[in-house]
Amino acid sequence: MSKYTWKDKIKAIGPGAVITASFIGPGTVASCTRAGADFGYALLWTVLFSTIATIVLQEMSARLGIVTQNGLGEAIANTFENSKLKKFSIWLVGISIVSGCAAYIAGDLAGTALGLSTLIEVKTNILAPIIGVIVLGLVYKGSFKMLERLLTILVALMAIIFVTTMIITKPNLSEIFSGTFIPTIPEGSIFMVIAIIGTTIVPYNFFIHTASAKNTWKNPDELELSKWDIYFSISTGGLITAAILITSAVMMRGVMVKTAADLAIQLEPLLGKYAKYCLSLGIFAAGLSSAIATPLGASYTLAGLFGWRYDNSDNRFKITNILIVLMGILGSATGFNPISLILFSQFLNGIILPVVVIYLVYSTSQKKLLGEYRNNKIQSTIGWIVAVISLILGGSSLISAMKNISSIFSWLYYTLN
Repeated sequence: MSKYTWKDKIKAIGPGAVITASFIGPGTVASCTRAGADFGYALLWTVLFSTIATIVLQEMSARLGIVTQNGLGEAIANTFENSKLKKFSIWLVGISIVSGCAAYIAGDLAGTALGLSTLIEVKTNILAPIIGVIVLGLVYKGSFKMLERLLTILVALMAIIFVTTMIITKPNLSEIFSGTFIPTIPEGSIFMVIAIIGTTIVPYNFFIHTASAKNTWKNPDELELSKWDIYFSISTGGLITAAILITSAVMMRGVMVKTAADLAIQLEPLLGKYAKYCLSLGIFAAGLSSAIATPLGASYTLAGLFGWRYDNSDNRFKITNILIVLMGILGSATGFNPISLILFSQFLNGIILPVVVIYLVYSTSQKKLLGEYRNNKIQSTIGWIVAVISLILGGSSLISAMKNISSIFSWLYYTLN
């Protein structure tokens, strides 16, 4: 019998909701819309896998923060006694997360601009750097609470629209069932599989969650509240993600997705001519929210790994925030197609993911770190399965990319000779 009432549990919703708001961004909309348009319901299993994996891994992260009152970065830095292994781990994780965040924020800014450009008809590579400067000012000032709450409300409205639209489109339930519970990887879909996983299981969210959980709850007795927050919030995020893919599979099968106007096609059954404007505002809200969270993910990671303070009072923390946003501004100003840039950032995160998952599962399995609150056998098993699957998918993608590069060099060689 729980000692907490439903009122207590509802009040507990917070850190988990922040994680959901972080991964329901332009990447989720773009990845799932493209997946539904190109492969129908076939990749729904990746949404189920990603949602379950995110719940398990974020629970580990929150538990680590609550029990130890430290972040994941400290856990990684303190897990290994061998100095060489310790340094290798710190730099490997640090470089991986910072690289991922740099790519991720470029996609966030491009996605934010993608939404806004439909309304004011200005090119995304011009809008994105301007939005980046605004984000830079917000990050430098360090006061995000009110803005994040407003953006979360806007993202929630978008979620309601997608779920409602999914119901209105009357999708094929048997195809949904088979796509969800019978994993398949259609030809040419490996990039999309990794993109969906990368947009849901976001490596830097583990670091954000440990920090926010330890600030919210101070006693292991409150782990039940943290679990409720995680189960409810992330399951909701999984439903939103599935709704986007399913709606796209019904309404956009075979449609080439290039702009926000293309994405809005799937909302026309519900919103008619206003679909373009509603989706544009939703993407703008989701992108800006993610763009604010992304540099914090990098800063929280490095703060834990190198012993910095977790706020802008530490200049190293502040400079990291600024540099990540500047890299995002440069990346989003290139003029690449915003949808392609968003998908590439999710793809890169999918490559980085197994590195961070291995360290997370290993750290939270250590008795010396968590004592009786360490991972049980089921949690460890699921965690290692996620790591192995992520590693296999990431390796397959790298092999595919290397083959493509090899083909290009072979073509150039024979052409020039």
